[in-house]
Amino acid sequence: MAECPIVPWPEGYAPFHPRPWLRNGHMQTIFGNLLPRQSALPQPGAQLVEVSPAHGSQISTQLLCECHWQPLPERPTRPTVIILHGLEGSSKSQYVIGNANKLWRAGCNVVRMNMRNCGGTERLTPTLYHSGLSKDVEGVMRYFIETQGLQSIALIGYSMGGNMVLKCVGDLGANAPKELHAVVGVSPVVDMAQSADALHEPKNRFYERRFLRAMIKRFRRKSMLFPRAFDPQRGAHITSLREYDERITALYAGYKNADDYYHRAAAARVLDKIAIPTLLIHACDDPFIRFTSETRALIAANPQIALLETQHGGHCAFLAPPNPAAGDDGYWAETTAMQFILQHSAVS
Repeated sequence: MAECPIVPWPEGYAPFHPRPWLRNGHMQTIFGNLLPRQSALPQPGAQLVEVSPAHGSQISTQLLCECHWQPLPERPTRPTVIILHGLEGSSKSQYVIGNANKLWRAGCNVVRMNMRNCGGTERLTPTLYHSGLSKDVEGVMRYFIETQGLQSIALIGYSMGGNMVLKCVGDLGANAPKELHAVVGVSPVVDMAQSADALHEPKNRFYERRFLRAMIKRFRRKSMLFPRAFDPQRGAHITSLREYDERITALYAGYKNADDYYHRAAAARVLDKIAIPTLLIHACDDPFIRFTSETRALIAANPQIALLETQHGGHCAFLAPPNPAAGDDGYWAETTAMQFILQHSAVS
């Protein structure tokens, strides 16, 4: 594990202490995905949001959002949090469910957003999903502001979803909707090239193979659904995420190559444009997320961004000792994200 640079810890946030038997980044990452979670969420309302209209013979692109609304008439004035999962996740990913439960109990509206093709929605878009689709986040956000009359919106993104929400807000800059009050990125892949290469390191091949199996399986499903659009043979013999992005993502998403994709889709390019209170949560023992020195300089120079960087925590895990008597389940990043959002919500 690399030692964290000395970064001032923002006031008002509890430090992270890992569970005694989970002081290793790999252990945090693995158990963070495997530990069962209980949910007390009410049954969600399913809402399809069109983010790209039909073109010619192509169908439109719709995203599935699972919504938990507080009762009327308070609903529009309650904070609404849109939660976006990571690579090969969905609205049912355990960290999405964990955040949603905490926020719902705190009185928030919760929208569990699926990326394109995720959550069993491959038929609802003729395209693949990738990290550059930050306009999808904006489309979902504006849709719910307009249709529900919402007055306070926050975004939470994990890993790939973290990159997308940060890129969305960075691209919007000073033109972000006035209703958007807070953004949180947990283990965000803001430096995509460096993180993709780190994923291919021998110690991380377990994660890379797991991602690739799921991604290639999904690509083959897409090839069956849209045989004129996708060549299933392009998924053969791929051995790294960079190779997948070179042979598939770049080709079908309109990038020159993997490097062009990593550069243009990375939130790192627009961190200096973020004009909304934003919290980044990152662990120095994250197995494969890397922040470059240039990215760190942009974060430090933007007063709208607070960075909570811990020595331990793994990737999207941050498992602390639970304290049931205090109602704390030990998922530190989820509790911290909720605290940040409620502090910056303009509507109580």
